[in-house]
Amino acid sequence: MSASTSEKKSNGEATDLALDTDLGWAIRMVSTEFRRVATESVADLPGGARAYLVLVALAGGEPPSQLALAKEVSLDRTVMTYLLDDLEAHELVTRRPDPRDRRARQVLITDTGRARLGQVRQSLAAAEARLLADLDDHDALQLRTLLARVAQTAQRESVAPDQADC
Repeated sequence: MSASTSEKKSNGEATDLALDTDLGWAIRMVSTEFRRVATESVADLPGGARAYLVLVALAGGEPPSQLALAKEVSLDRTVMTYLLDDLEAHELVTRRPDPRDRRARQVLITDTGRARLGQVRQSLAAAEARLLADLDDHDALQLRTLLARVAQTAQRESVAPDQADC
């Protein structure tokens, strides 16, 4: 059977079995290539891709607690502690007591961290541009927007799966 063969569903409706219309195939291909180019782009950060996600999360606003940051970037809190130790040793982040809760510590990005994040973002943007080369600017923006929405749904599902099947 060829990749473009159609098959009838039980309701008589034809389904296209082409790989180029299969969501799983597309996600796998994009994910594999993106992981490769992204890994190269963040290779000089201590902690690689995880460190990049932490720096991006910190660059955006109010300093979070370590626990809130771990949840935001979907990392185990133990892994987060070791990662923050490495980032702090390289002067990319700093931690301070939370003024609202002395038991908690806030994580802040340093000026050095912002500069390194800027460099990594430039390298990553060039890699992304190669991956999105067949899309115009409007389509690339639309893809990013739609993928972000799907990712948010996936994140919610991984945190609180539907209990209806239990």
